[in-house]
Amino acid sequence: MQVLRQILPHAADFKRFWKQAGPFAFALTSAEFPPVLLAPEEWIFGHTAKDVLKELMQFTQNKMAFVPADFNPDNQGILRPDNLIPWKIRHFPEEWNHMATGFFMPQGHLTLAVAEQIKKTSGKEDDILQVASAFFVLLEKNLDAMGYVLLRPREGSKYAAIRKYLAEWEQDDADAGLV
Repeated sequence: MQVLRQILPHAADFKRFWKQAGPFAFALTSAEFPPVLLAPEEWIFGHTAKDVLKELMQFTQNKMAFVPADFNPDNQGILRPDNLIPWKIRHFPEEWNHMATGFFMPQGHLTLAVAEQIKKTSGKEDDILQVASAFFVLLEKNLDAMGYVLLRPREGSKYAAIRKYLAEWEQDDADAGLV
């Protein structure tokens, strides 16, 4: 699946890129400065949310994987916080260790929120594919709180709804005297 990263400082740059390389189903950027896991003014474009999120985390490049955690309920020799499940993400982005979310802790330890998400899909907590799927669903739902903007398709469209976001961005560019 094709995922692209692109630095687009102005709305006009975004429009030009969208026409040349797009359209895409998903577009992600930072809502904060300095951005986390992105360069300033950087966007990630892709055709599935999971692909865009994996690129944000640099999942493949950092050889990340969902692996059993030390906090296994069967391991009685270690104290385990009650809200953690026996799964973690190996090589988790260090930049996210300080983020307060309900579904992961520092070092990529996953919480009961992931187990609850798995139950919603009638999956099994010991199935690595179910754990990964639940994590990415929760990540997508929580991106706004983590300081990201994810533009998605709306109302049966195949492509990300960009018009409203672009209109606001163009107005900001105009107000700043950049247009």
